[in-house]
Amino acid sequence: MPIEKVSFDYLLEQYRLIWNHRLLETMGQSSKETLLEAIKKELLDENSHPRVRKNKFEKYFSAINRVSDSTVSPEAKVQLIKIHNKVMEEIR
Repeated sequence: MPIEKVSFDYLLEQYRLIWNHRLLETMGQSSKETLLEAIKKELLDENSHPRVRKNKFEKYFSAINRVSDSTVSPEAKVQLIKIHNKVMEEIR
């Protein structure tokens, strides 16, 4: 299923299950914008102190593993991995 056809409300909910300590409130943004922004921040390691940040390739690998090992539905895993791939391509 193409990324454009998926429910971003559902994927954001699933992403929150993986990162249960992050609220990820939409604050006037769409679920799609919130999810893409959260994944970009994750891959750029913006939630860590600058001295302990990892490079985007290390963060990508750990993010994909975290999604793969999560308890979310297989369909959500595939879609979240596709979105991680898309964001990674944009920030490379």
